[in-house]
Amino acid sequence: MAQIKPHTLSGFMELLPQPQLQMEAIMEVLRRTYSLYGFTPLDTPAIEAADVLLAKGGGETEKQIYRFQKGDSDLALRFDLTVPLAKYVALHYGELSFPFRRYQIGKVYRGERAQRGRFREFYQADIDIIGDGKLSITNEAEIPSIIYKTFSTLGLRRFQIRVNNRKILNGFYAMLGLSEKSGDIMRTVDKLDKIGAEKVRTLLVDECGVDAGKADEILKFIAIRGTNDEVLTALAQYRGRNEVFDAGLDELSAVTKLLGAFGVPEENFAVDLTIARGLDYYTGTVYETTLLDHPEIGSVCSGGRYDNLAEYYTDRPLPGVGISIGLTRLFYVLSEQGMLNEARADAPADVMIVPMTEDLEPSVRLATSLRGQGIRVQLYTEQKKFKAKIQYADKLHIPYVIFLGEDEVNAGTVSLKDLRSGEQITAPAEDAASRILADIEIRNQGTILK
Repeated sequence: MAQIKPHTLSGFMELLPQPQLQMEAIMEVLRRTYSLYGFTPLDTPAIEAADVLLAKGGGETEKQIYRFQKGDSDLALRFDLTVPLAKYVALHYGELSFPFRRYQIGKVYRGERAQRGRFREFYQADIDIIGDGKLSITNEAEIPSIIYKTFSTLGLRRFQIRVNNRKILNGFYAMLGLSEKSGDIMRTVDKLDKIGAEKVRTLLVDECGVDAGKADEILKFIAIRGTNDEVLTALAQYRGRNEVFDAGLDELSAVTKLLGAFGVPEENFAVDLTIARGLDYYTGTVYETTLLDHPEIGSVCSGGRYDNLAEYYTDRPLPGVGISIGLTRLFYVLSEQGMLNEARADAPADVMIVPMTEDLEPSVRLATSLRGQGIRVQLYTEQKKFKAKIQYADKLHIPYVIFLGEDEVNAGTVSLKDLRSGEQITAPAEDAASRILADIEIRNQGTILK
């Protein structure tokens, strides 16, 4: 039989064990942080009926989706975690308690062109809060605090959460008589960071049909800068000209007012009128988070308020607000920049036991005892040379090795070697366990990032 050369598809990330452990550590931080805010875990199918996923699709979504036939079934791989959530809430409405707060970390699939930091299969880490009929603005103010807590716990400092409100934009475009074109305008303005103001102006005029004078007004409006208070003061000058605008300004003011109480420093938060989010289902507050030292990567955490996402599945109004961290993209950047903390406990085990006797029972009992104390143990019983065993542990970054021979078994002791320092001691098993546990605590004190 002819052998097939093993290969991984372009745009699909496949990690070696060491970086996979680092990825898992980041996921664990996300789970713990999301849980601090009362979110419950959820998992939805990776494959759905195509009509369910594309209920509010079309455009770029339909071009990028992985769609296939299985028998008579028209199926598709999920392209985000929000649309499956809308289906889930509509389907299980009678069994859920509202507001329903869930987090989900899972893979999604988009058939776009693979490039630096962008993948076809990638992890998203989402949180969403779904209300029954209504949803308090306080939830929209809490979202930036969750972003800040998550990134700070990882060890990031140089990031900025940029916030806007779609009602402000819709209201402003209505003032200019451009309501029918507002969706196209927002999608164009959303490209500002990537292509610059001059090209955005050209697109507004040539593709969106906005006259040159109004295009200049749009660029002047979204260029309003300053502290959060200064931006809100500048926006207040437009009050009274459009009800939707006024409602959006009230909401944006309410969100920024609570930031301090939620523990978000002003240097990590900015009102930015260029933020629109390309997806049409956002109706209120919108968020984008960027790494200040890597603006070329774009947003690594984005989302917003939506009022009608579940309308294709139910007549019940189920407003929500949520964010999504592009976890694979974030991990790619952190790895590429050497920002992952190699000193953390990221080995698959805390200690490896090497039996030095034919009778394996004492080593097995020791492994069982240590595991009972929360110590991760690998029992190495392969018939290899002594040097190869040590090299194996060292390659996996396992910090300790225990040798258990006849002398140690008879004396009720173990020989514990620290592979980092080369120090080796003989001590009772209880003392060795205490030393390993103390070291685990020290190694876990640092953040995942440098």
